[in-house]
Amino acid sequence: MSIASNERSEVRYNCLVPVEGKEGSQFDQTKTLDISRHGIGLISLQNVAINQKIALEIVLKPNTEPVMVIGVVKWVRKLRDTDQYRVGMVFSEVVSGSPNRLDKYFSAKRF
Repeated sequence: MSIASNERSEVRYNCLVPVEGKEGSQFDQTKTLDISRHGIGLISLQNVAINQKIALEIVLKPNTEPVMVIGVVKWVRKLRDTDQYRVGMVFSEVVSGSPNRLDKYFSAKRF
């Protein structure tokens, strides 16, 4: 992962991986773009509703237990000259896996 440039107070890291979603669902063919301790950015073929809550299972490192979080869509932007949308989500709740695991993971990512 490399650091994503942004104007936010929190460092985001590039994280270009596909999202596993049910075929034909709203998140079919979605990819992550970046991630931080408190949120995630996605690229989607679907327009996602603002304030929609979505359960996400995040694998921080290979061969480790995933962290399950509830994300809330905060903004959506149509990408110019494409059929894709940029989606920004914040993590509203850590369902399983310790919130400390997220803190430790991101504090270790300092470059």
